[in-house]
Amino acid sequence: MTPIRSSSSRWLWGLLAAVVAGLIWWHATILLPFVISVILAYVLRPAVQALEKRRCPRALAAMACLFGVVLAGVVVFVLLVPIVSKLTPMLKAQLPDLLAGWWLQIAPPLVKLGLPVPVSIAEVKTELMDLLQSHGAEWGAALWESLVIGGGNLASLVGLGLLIPMLAFYWLIDWDRMMPPLRELIPRRWRSGVYGFMEEADSLMGQYLRGQLWVMLILAGYYSLGLMIFGFELALPIGVFTGLAVCIPYLGFGLGMVLAALAGVLQFTAAGESLWQPAIGVAVVYGFGQVVESFYLTPRLVGERIGLHPLGVILALMLFGQWLGLLGLLIALPCAALATVLGRRVLRAYRNGDFFLTE
Repeated sequence: MTPIRSSSSRWLWGLLAAVVAGLIWWHATILLPFVISVILAYVLRPAVQALEKRRCPRALAAMACLFGVVLAGVVVFVLLVPIVSKLTPMLKAQLPDLLAGWWLQIAPPLVKLGLPVPVSIAEVKTELMDLLQSHGAEWGAALWESLVIGGGNLASLVGLGLLIPMLAFYWLIDWDRMMPPLRELIPRRWRSGVYGFMEEADSLMGQYLRGQLWVMLILAGYYSLGLMIFGFELALPIGVFTGLAVCIPYLGFGLGMVLAALAGVLQFTAAGESLWQPAIGVAVVYGFGQVVESFYLTPRLVGERIGLHPLGVILALMLFGQWLGLLGLLIALPCAALATVLGRRVLRAYRNGDFFLTE
């Protein structure tokens, strides 16, 4: 092939790739459930194959694995039920008095500074009622708009929750039938490189999932036991929820700590005890747990296996969180790990002066 024809073909392929990328970006909302379902099917495929080896029909194996995923989500939701049902009435009964008591401690220094602030409980409650009556409707409308528009339409989320498992079921059923034709589309001189990348990615994802599962189970037991030692009544549901929620980096830990702190303050205040006990308990249990998770469990069981530097972890979480919200936080680390595998191959090919898909 002459240099001119080679250059023309490269421009043609580049233009075609740009058009395809533009179409994908334009239809991203429609393609999102298909992408998520493929990822879910990819994650569950080893479990389905293991059940098939035990002479379980493939359809039944796929349904069982998807049922397990749905059940795990239901368990996390059910764990929140006793927490919310216990804390809500306590919050309604104790929050005004708690806020008023804290305000009485803050108000005297403000008065000494010459600021016109209410100094009695009656004045504080009157100010709060006036504030709610004057701005309550405005705040409620803003909150509703944030939930519906900013946070995504609830009906759409429910629809995705029903559609994604159904799509994943069909991917799992026909995976072995659909993959060979797709592999045939790969140019022959690239196949060894692509197959090598896929094998490395499969191994890495398996290690990541096993490591993450161990981290979640260990931390669920640790947080439950730690909160029990400090006398928290909701130690078991909050501890298990925190352990399972650590699959969402930072957000899961933060939410669990907030729930534990709120439960401790309300419980010990109602009993007329000092707030130092729940404060010390939350600080010790969650502080030590974060140290153990960050410096031992995650690096040993997850980080070392996927080869990500802590700076890369933070960058991946921020980028995927910006792009996909909560879902982005869930898939940030595995996607970053796959990008790391691809990046290593690109660098190795660049140093060898070869195209990265060839071996």
